[in-house]
Amino acid sequence: MSITKTPANLVYTYIAQRGVVSRAELIKEFSMPSSSMTRLLDELIEGNKLREHGRGSSTGGRRPILYETNPTYGYLFGLEISRIYSSIGLYDMHMNRMSAIRWKMDESMTPDVFLTRVQEAVHRFLHEHGLQPSSIIGMGVGAVGPLDRERGLILDPVYFPAQGWHNLPICELLEERLGFPVLLDNGANTALVGEHWALRSEYYQHMLYVHVGAGLRSAVMSNGQLVYGATDMEGAIGRMIIQAGDLSQPGSAINGSLESFVSVHAIENEVRELAMAGALTHSREVRGSGSDGGNGEIWSFEKLLHALSAGDIMVQEKFKQAAAYLGIGLANLINVLHPEKVILGGALLNAHECVFETAVEVARSHTYYYPQYKPLFSKGLLKEEAVAAGAAVMVLKQLP
Repeated sequence: MSITKTPANLVYTYIAQRGVVSRAELIKEFSMPSSSMTRLLDELIEGNKLREHGRGSSTGGRRPILYETNPTYGYLFGLEISRIYSSIGLYDMHMNRMSAIRWKMDESMTPDVFLTRVQEAVHRFLHEHGLQPSSIIGMGVGAVGPLDRERGLILDPVYFPAQGWHNLPICELLEERLGFPVLLDNGANTALVGEHWALRSEYYQHMLYVHVGAGLRSAVMSNGQLVYGATDMEGAIGRMIIQAGDLSQPGSAINGSLESFVSVHAIENEVRELAMAGALTHSREVRGSGSDGGNGEIWSFEKLLHALSAGDIMVQEKFKQAAAYLGIGLANLINVLHPEKVILGGALLNAHECVFETAVEVARSHTYYYPQYKPLFSKGLLKEEAVAAGAAVMVLKQLP
């Protein structure tokens, strides 16, 4: 869904981002005549979207009236649809989280089951806070790509444990059940929107977000705006080639994509091979009695986290190896995009501190112009909430 930015929308979003502003600041920012800005602000106040926030300091004349958005004008839902976990949150117009819930995505989580879960959560949150459905402005959805954002479709996601997620009109299905508007974007984009919003007082304009979980997802922001390509590019980072095939042989396969070295599935496959060879020092402790170390289900990501905590040297080495490859991929992106801030998230990044530390160390050591150019690395402020919160911010930004 494309959104036309009206003057009221631009002014509202500016105030929401800044928190509290004066009319003089708005006139200067938007180069708008004083009478026009006064009329626009009056309309927003009459519509209950803005409210006065006392008076500012005097610069010689009357103390200026300050304005802020009204947090109870309406409420927003943010929904994350991911491969490992999904979540939903309810927020007021100041992006204060009021309620949230998270659940695991397994083979039972078909679209019908998922939609029912979302509908139940929405109704429960409304009941808990005494809200009417009419007070909900809308829901933002951050989903695994590839997507058709304009038509609200989840197209062809990979690694989903349940069936039925291909060519799914997720926005239409949610709107039918919930009765309010739904906007869709890929989860990496909404996560970056959420983190940028949380950091808005620091005025970062060029940011990179990379999510490492069942697959790799990324988003880029330039001049404070998301960068979109001709097609949904959320998963493109995973196709970055970091190890070529035999280039002397025409037509030989080039299968050394970043995702084949850096993802939950890549580590699961490598550790499964080590387990079958009897190379894991804590494999018996982790897999439990009566289990076959060669069983693919045993070496799920949850089991790997137990082995990591138990100090299995080989598992630790596999995580560090994946982190080093991630650092190479990050360096490639950084050398092209030159972001001010790099935010890393996802299940693999949060598995152990060594993953983040190793990835950052390798990325920095391969960054062009380092140390004169030093992008800042972070796990973000919102962390696991980033996708859902950013999806809600996406809805907020379309107002009024």
